[in-house]
Amino acid sequence: MMDYVLCDIGNSFLHFYHNGHIWQEKPEQYHKPINQQIFYISVSPTNLSHFLQINPNAIDLAPYFELETEYVGLGIDRLAVCCAIENGVIVDAGSAITIDVMENGKHLGGYILPGFGSYIQAYSQISPALDVMPDLSMDLHLLPQNTKSALGWGMLRSVVGLISEVSADKPIYFLGGDGKFLSRFFQNSLYHQALLFVGMQKTLEKKGFLKECRESI
Repeated sequence: MMDYVLCDIGNSFLHFYHNGHIWQEKPEQYHKPINQQIFYISVSPTNLSHFLQINPNAIDLAPYFELETEYVGLGIDRLAVCCAIENGVIVDAGSAITIDVMENGKHLGGYILPGFGSYIQAYSQISPALDVMPDLSMDLHLLPQNTKSALGWGMLRSVVGLISEVSADKPIYFLGGDGKFLSRFFQNSLYHQALLFVGMQKTLEKKGFLKECRESI
């Protein structure tokens, strides 16, 4: 039975999975090699270079993913997440908010929205009067009565509305830093912080890297 570690190398953090445990480390603070076999994906050439200096035998999983799609330029992180499910909508709410639709194992397409941080930054650049923290606790069924609520309402309605439009009655899988918060606006939702690692593990199984899996994520 192979003992292995999965790693998602991002722009700000290295995300790891091992035996049900998920953790993250700052790239500049990461210096200790990992004894187990590592399988990774990466969106940051700089952080990848540093990572491989420490773990030169790590295996890049990117060439092994298989996904039926007509989307040109799908990032490896989105690709990995899409390989985790057969049917449903995937919402990764981080610096940007990506929405991807899967049906019978086929990627139908997806789109990208600004993350909440980008909304807040854009508001502040429009006018000093809008340089306030939006109120995200309002009732979306009621019109706002002050600036903070108006900003929050605009942010949430634009994001929640677009997700609702594309999801219909499909299950919605949320991940990312704001995923858990967004998931509460939908009845047919599931917050799954390890969904990317599920896609990586399924690819490992499919390609025969793991003759026998230790567990299901």
